[in-house]
Amino acid sequence: MQATDHTYFARTLLTWYGQHKRSLPWRDTINPYFIWLSEVILQQTRVAQGLPYYHKFVQAYPTVQALAAAPEDEVLRLWQGLGYYSRARNMHHTAKLVADKYNGHFPDKYSELLKLKGVGSYTAAAIAAFAFREQVAVLDGNVFRVLARVFGITDDIAAPASRKVFQQLADKLVPAEAPDTYNQAIMEFGAIQCTPLMPDCLFCPLQQSCFAFNHGMVQELPVKSKAKAARPRYFHYIVFVFEGSYYLRKRLEGDIWQGLYDFYLYESDDKNLRPEALLQELEAAGIPVQEAQLQLPHKDYKHTLTHQKITARFYQIKLNTRLREQVLQETRLALYTPEKIEELPKSVLISSYLKDAKVLVNL
Repeated sequence: MQATDHTYFARTLLTWYGQHKRSLPWRDTINPYFIWLSEVILQQTRVAQGLPYYHKFVQAYPTVQALAAAPEDEVLRLWQGLGYYSRARNMHHTAKLVADKYNGHFPDKYSELLKLKGVGSYTAAAIAAFAFREQVAVLDGNVFRVLARVFGITDDIAAPASRKVFQQLADKLVPAEAPDTYNQAIMEFGAIQCTPLMPDCLFCPLQQSCFAFNHGMVQELPVKSKAKAARPRYFHYIVFVFEGSYYLRKRLEGDIWQGLYDFYLYESDDKNLRPEALLQELEAAGIPVQEAQLQLPHKDYKHTLTHQKITARFYQIKLNTRLREQVLQETRLALYTPEKIEELPKSVLISSYLKDAKVLVNL
């Protein structure tokens, strides 16, 4: 396809979009807050999974000011299950910034939107194009794939230097008269027509001019180098129970699940840690317990993140007295009833254990 065919490419996608687009709530608005909310939720998330969360957030926080005023724990609890919790924290931070610095109004230029925390080039372009009709290209995984296949781009999409190649082409393709609809069209085309594994090439309107189809390279494009293997981590959780309540702590910065709640954690390189070693660790932490009190785990819980594979075991200890104040200060543990635990933001792994242990019956 030559540069002179850019108009044909855009026109074809717009025609296809008019016939095949899905009905999604954020496509029926030019409210930048709703558009921003949808884009943050849909990062690293399929539409089917993200849609219920979008509705929950819109209902709970109908304006950016409402989101800004919400406690962080409440926002994280509502986000629970979506993963990549830094998105939620950045979203909350940005809502406060927009509410305070911009009087509740999102900047209306791509260059200004980029200055907001957690708003990268993709999200800024989406807001600028969809809400303010700025002639800027949205570049996500679907767009990378369509451009690579149709135009025969063999640059590795995982390499940062490649983004400039794709961005320059993508920007040239955006029609000035319909930047909002065109960007929706190319993203939708990649999502349901030019899919990763089984694209519908037989009924593709761009088939004749598609480089990948005409050169037998549909499965080879886009080129993407393999990510590094996820490293294993072994978590040994101590679940202290006192009179039907449980000791949990809020995770700090510098590791996964920042701001979420979990139990006392001992991380080891040894998956099959001996109970005696665990008791010694507790003794060293100033928490004297008896071996008879330690209930051994009956199963492993596994959770895979982008670069980590977590294997967790939970050891329950029923206490006859509360943990000493000094221990609480050093471990940051606090005692919570099951009802209060229900309201706390937790990782999927912790929630799975609580459900199996019948601590929470509403999960």
